[in-house]
Amino acid sequence: MIVNELITGYLASLAHELPPELETLKIRARAGQVPIIRDDMLEFIRFLLMKEKPKTILEIGTAVGFSALFMHSVLPQARITTVEKVEMRLREARKNLEGSGIELIEGDAEEVLAKLEGSYDMIFLDAAKGQYGKFLPDCKRLLSPGGVMLTDNVLLEGTIAGSRFAVERRDRTIHERMRNYLRELTHTEGYVTVIIPVGDGAALTYKEL
Repeated sequence: MIVNELITGYLASLAHELPPELETLKIRARAGQVPIIRDDMLEFIRFLLMKEKPKTILEIGTAVGFSALFMHSVLPQARITTVEKVEMRLREARKNLEGSGIELIEGDAEEVLAKLEGSYDMIFLDAAKGQYGKFLPDCKRLLSPGGVMLTDNVLLEGTIAGSRFAVERRDRTIHERMRNYLRELTHTEGYVTVIIPVGDGAALTYKEL
């Protein structure tokens, strides 16, 4: 938790209700410890979608399909493509996304991204945090001029602000890679990025025209 729990609880009380089928999926996913987006991030994504109205959306990290279905519920006219490689998640995602019109691409994201062509008005990156840097070159290539990329879970429960020696040894590689990722995002000419303390931290990147 990177924001005071009292505040996040109050903000949750103001949030929109989810469609019943999505609420059920959210409860089931969290009961099964599936890493889906947090409630305050849902509201941020809702606002972003309504503001930007992207026609094409690329999601990297489907899990069981909750976030893709949420974006579809907010902006049903958008064409959504989502990528996932973990078979355990895919078994559920295939069922959940069936008939939705959302395109599910199965495979390693780094390999899939390298083969994708065209461009996307919005990219939502919510996959293995230690791999974000590997995805970034293709994400830049695929993001439309004037498009936005939203990267989730960039503050690592707040530990990103401290020294790598202050975190568990097993987490030091992710810590270092995320710091490098955020530095590149915030110091690349032609891109404007703001880090927002919502959920577990989000980086919102705008690609200049």
